[in-house]
Amino acid sequence: MSETGRKAFVLGFEPEIVVVPIDALMPVKTLRPTVKASHKYAQIAQSIREIGVVEPPVIARDAAAPGRYLLLDGHLRVEILKDAGHTEVECLVSTDDEAFTYNRNISRISPVMERAMIVRAMERGVPQEKIAAAMSMDVVSIKRRVKILDGICEEVVVQLADRHCPLSVFDILRKMKPLRQMAAADLMIQHNNFSVAYASAILAGTPQSELHAGAKAKPKGVTPAAMDRMERELENLQMSVGAIQETFSRDNLHLTVAKGYLGRLLANHEVHRFLAARYPDLLESFRTVADVTSTLSTDEAA
Repeated sequence: MSETGRKAFVLGFEPEIVVVPIDALMPVKTLRPTVKASHKYAQIAQSIREIGVVEPPVIARDAAAPGRYLLLDGHLRVEILKDAGHTEVECLVSTDDEAFTYNRNISRISPVMERAMIVRAMERGVPQEKIAAAMSMDVVSIKRRVKILDGICEEVVVQLADRHCPLSVFDILRKMKPLRQMAAADLMIQHNNFSVAYASAILAGTPQSELHAGAKAKPKGVTPAAMDRMERELENLQMSVGAIQETFSRDNLHLTVAKGYLGRLLANHEVHRFLAARYPDLLESFRTVADVTSTLSTDEAA
């Protein structure tokens, strides 16, 4: 793996599931008082009673208080376990203790970890039909998830352990031999692009000697010249995306601060009248920034 790839490859979770006391968890949000009367609560509670927790809550270690943890995701599941008299819960430990970053980047469990949870439930004797019902999927989807790592080398499993790859990406990687699989995973991590289109482009640029027998890399009807042009355009696009990603977090923070400041400034009637009378164009620009809405979601996963 290249030096850039090694720097980019940082696991978002500790590799092992840990069992922690429920009393040691500190929620990062408060559940609404009416949540226990909701259909969702009753549905998840019934599922946990029948098959247990398939998708563990996500926590982060509290550096200031050893033995305590921030509960980043799974508040409803933990509350249901507490109401049922449980005193401990199996959790995934996030290496990022900031709820904002967690919800923005890893708000759902990765396919590799999801597969591990399904396999653990099956090893406990839980039927696939019940697992499918608990995860709001059909049995075919459960079976596909169990098989996603067939033909994927162990090194790539580790590389993609906490990456949110579409299931079809694993179908593409499966066509490659192990060394090419690792190189492809390295490229996806370097460019933070785990889309099917990007994986397909990597496959298209793979020599036939690095593919398994019978696998085809080149799409039908595409000339070598067109393929070279697409590869150059993809490389330029990835460079542009990389440049944007380097400054996105900082720019987003600056925008959030500016939005809040301008919102308070425009709430002052005297300032608003002054800008409207003297600088109407500037007032309109301030309004535009103050009205920006966030697209981030922190919905609770069941």
